[in-house]
Amino acid sequence: MSKTTHQNFFSLRSVLEKDKLNGSNFLDWYRNLRIVLKQERKDYVLEKVLPEKLRSNASHAVYDAWNKHYNDVVDVRCLMLATMNSDLQKQYENVASPIEIITSLKAMFQEQARTERYQTVKSLVECKLPKDAPVSPHVIKMMGYIDNLRRLDCPISQELATDIILRSTVVKL
Repeated sequence: MSKTTHQNFFSLRSVLEKDKLNGSNFLDWYRNLRIVLKQERKDYVLEKVLPEKLRSNASHAVYDAWNKHYNDVVDVRCLMLATMNSDLQKQYENVASPIEIITSLKAMFQEQARTERYQTVKSLVECKLPKDAPVSPHVIKMMGYIDNLRRLDCPISQELATDIILRSTVVKL
């Protein structure tokens, strides 16, 4: 592994270590976790279940793939636990699967996501360009709302985003 690659791992992981999951920051923590895991080529661990056992006659390639998956599961689970506050660590320390941990956390914090999504949609549809105000900062602000909806797993199409932005620039006389 080159020195540059090694430094990239630490710089990305530091994002997670800086803001440990405490409950109120689940969406940001989860987004950062996915970014780190994607960079480390381990993001599949959050979606692909590790088979429980291999057949005794499994090929060497199958065994190697299973072993890599197992090691990645352990790494991801430990990373997740290390970047949680102590109360959440205690709650999840005996859960072996990162998929189970994420599923449980999503269920626990889905109300937070719903509230944030509602506030973002409300801000987006209520956003109006003030009379004589420059258009560029207004569009940037609205694009922020649209990006936030995408982050909340509630993306809107480019066409709809354009329509909403155009509608917000209509100044009533």
